[in-house]
Formats: sequence, structure tokens, C-alpha cells
Amino acid sequence: MTSIRAGNYLLGAGHPCFLVAEVGINHNGDLGLARRMIEAAAEAGANCVKFQNYETGDFISDRSLQFDYTSQGRPVRESQYDLFKRCELSRSDLRAIQEHCLKCGVVFQSTPTSEAGVQALVELGSPLLKNGSDYLVHLSLIGAMARTGLPTVLSTGMATVGEIDEAVRAFHGAGGKELILLHCTSSYPTPAADVHLRKIPALAAAFGCPVGFSDHTFGVTAALGAVAFGACLIEKHFTIDRNLPGPDHHFSSDAGEFRQLVENVRHLEACVGEAAIGPTPTEEFGRENFRLSCVAAGSLPRGHVLAASDIAFRRPGTGLPPKAIDWLVGRILLNPIDAGAVFDPGHFVTMPV
Repeated sequence: MTSIRAGNYLLGAGHPCFLVAEVGINHNGDLGLARRMIEAAAEAGANCVKFQNYETGDFISDRSLQFDYTSQGRPVRESQYDLFKRCELSRSDLRAIQEHCLKCGVVFQSTPTSEAGVQALVELGSPLLKNGSDYLVHLSLIGAMARTGLPTVLSTGMATVGEIDEAVRAFHGAGGKELILLHCTSSYPTPAADVHLRKIPALAAAFGCPVGFSDHTFGVTAALGAVAFGACLIEKHFTIDRNLPGPDHHFSSDAGEFRQLVENVRHLEACVGEAAIGPTPTEEFGRENFRLSCVAAGSLPRGHVLAASDIAFRRPGTGLPPKAIDWLVGRILLNPIDAGAVFDPGHFVTMPV
């Protein structure tokens, strides 16, 4: 798997996990709130802030479709069309958001729902595209993303392995090269039993590309587990206030929790380290000082023939190790030695071969 560039970042094996604050529709259609969220996410350590550039008519025409969600601690039911319509971003809004991301030093990313939306992101200079789980079966849109030449993230929520395979083939068939799959459970919030982090290495093995994790759980535990399973990207819903109105705020990370996520991921990455088995540089001191050597169990005279009872095992580990006891038994001392002396091959008469 090759490294994938997104702005100033490299994604993939051997690189720090790319941390995405998913604002989505949490801006509630308020450009000022969107800017404040970008600033808070950048301050919390996010590498990227993601939005959604859609036209509601791209995916909803039946205005009778309802959506049930929790907002400000209360159950809410409303028209899906009305919910998404009030959170639409205009082209000018999208440009203002992209410019504010640049100003705050974070990568701008968005999820389009049409080829026109893809083109808008290309014109804005977005370095990374995202295809949502609900659009994984929209193969022509995936093809349009591939033809831009931009790295693309395909979210796999709700998908069968066959559907993922079709989407990957559509991307590569349209000339796409740089692909990241995003393990996702499209449940908001996601219960722990439905997270299934083992899918991350399974997807990587099946499709030969980097895999990230879209986290819809409460807290940061699942995201940290995903990093341990090899996720190259974590996407986490983000808000500046869980009590704001809207369907996603209550399970999103606020700035404090996202900062905790960033700090814990970076610490975990240091802990994960390398797969090569062997002592670390910091263990070299222990190898010498905490290991055991063969020492004299008591004072021994010159010419003494060593028996097993003459040998004890003591720190430090600077002499012959305990496994050398078979070599020592039967050896003849050249000179007397004190109790506790560390045995050395030079202490003994050379024995004929």
C-alpha cells in the first residue's frame, strides 16, 4: 500500500493517523457557527475539518419522509427534506469555509452528492474527496470522483462485501489511483456491539488499500481501538456544544473530547511501534543490570572441580548466563575465588577437546 497525500499530510502505513473533525451539518446552516467550529477543531488538534456540500433535491424528493432523532435531550420528528434543506451550504458558503480552513491550518474536506458538487470541490482545491456510505452504491458518482485524480475516501457503512467490491472496481475502472476505505457503522450513535473494529484489517487485506474508521460512538475508546487495528484515518463528528439543536450534536465530540482523542492517538501510536521482536534501546540497561549471571555459591579453592551446587544465579547479567551451567560443571579453577564472584571462562583450566 502506497502513501496518499492530503495537503501537507501523508496517509497510510507508517504515517500518523489523519484526524478528521466531521462537522457535517452541525453548523445548522449558520456560517458563523461553521467558522467557530473550524477554529475549535484546529485548536483541538484536528488535521482536517469536513463538511457536506449537497443539494437536498439530489437525494430527497418525497417531502413526507420523516426523521426521528434526539436534540437537546428531547426526541424530535421532522421532515428529512426540511432538516437537510436548512443546513445546505451555498457555493459562496463553501468557499468561505474552505478559506477559513486554510487560515486555521487544517485540511478542508467535504462530501458531495452530485458531479456538480465534485466539480465544486475540485475548483476550491480540496485535496481529498469523500463519498458517504449512503452513496457507496452510486457508482457513477464514484467514477466522477476517480476521474478528478484526487485521493478519495469511500465510506462502507451498511455495505456488503460485494457492494464494496463494486465500488472499488468502479473507482479503479474510472482511472482512480489513490483510495482509502472507511470502516463505518451507519447507526447514530453506534452501540459498542455494532462497531466491529476487526473489519479494519479485514478490509485492508481484501482490497489492498489503506483503511480508516468513521466513529459514531460515544467517547474515544472505539477510535483508539481502530488506531491499534491499523486505521490510517479517524473521522469523528464534531461540535462546540452538545446542547445545540440538531440530530448529530448529542453524540459528537466537543473540543475537549476531540483534544483528548488527539493526545491519546498520538500516545497510542508511540506505543504501537514496530513489529520486529527484540530488545528496545531502553532495555539494554536492563539486559546488563537485571539479567542473571553464574556466580560462585561460596568461596572456592584453586583446583576445585565445579559441581552444580557451587553455582548460583545472581545479578548483574554481565557474566555467563544461567544456561551456561552445563558448560561450567566439571571445570577446574585456576585460582581461588570468593563467594559471589561472577564466573568467567578465564577462571578455568583449559580442558582438552
